[in-house]
Amino acid sequence: MHTYLRTDRVSLRRFRPEDADLLIELDSDPAVMRFLSGGGEPTAPDLIRERDLPSILAGYDRWAGDFGLFAAYENATDAFLGWFCLRPERDGLLDEAELGYRLRQAAWGQGYATEVSAALVEKAFTELDVRVVWGATMALNTASQHVMEKVGMTVTEALETPDDMLAVEGADLGGYRYEITRDRWEQSRAPLG
Repeated sequence: MHTYLRTDRVSLRRFRPEDADLLIELDSDPAVMRFLSGGGEPTAPDLIRERDLPSILAGYDRWAGDFGLFAAYENATDAFLGWFCLRPERDGLLDEAELGYRLRQAAWGQGYATEVSAALVEKAFTELDVRVVWGATMALNTASQHVMEKVGMTVTEALETPDDMLAVEGADLGGYRYEITRDRWEQSRAPLG
């Protein structure tokens, strides 16, 4: 199995065609979907099988395996934790990549999001010639905001809620776009003195 990224506790691997049930289970948890769909509604299994998973798999070819959405597994147990993405917009520039993640509730509060996000930012800037890593989150999703801040990202603009997310809790508050540039990341790693 091709490993995209490995940290101390987590490995990211490509999704496979037979992994639809992992995504269905993840998206069926109302708490996981709280800031993604109205009332935490699950993604319909048919949409995952016929739209989402084929799109994920096509992304590996589109970006030659350099970018995409990857399944996250705990190294110690091989338990599925959720997914992380590092990818440009569909027809966007390759030097601007979105950082995102969706984790099972059992994986919350254990530092996985920060650990893997930091490693993805490093990979983007050291291996993939990315200039800007960005992420977007709802204003009420403070847990996600804290992760982005821990990996050095800062708010660059307030966002209006997209039309397809107007039923989400806190939609009236909008959201935020966070970014970190390669230059700022390199400066933050430079020794002081």
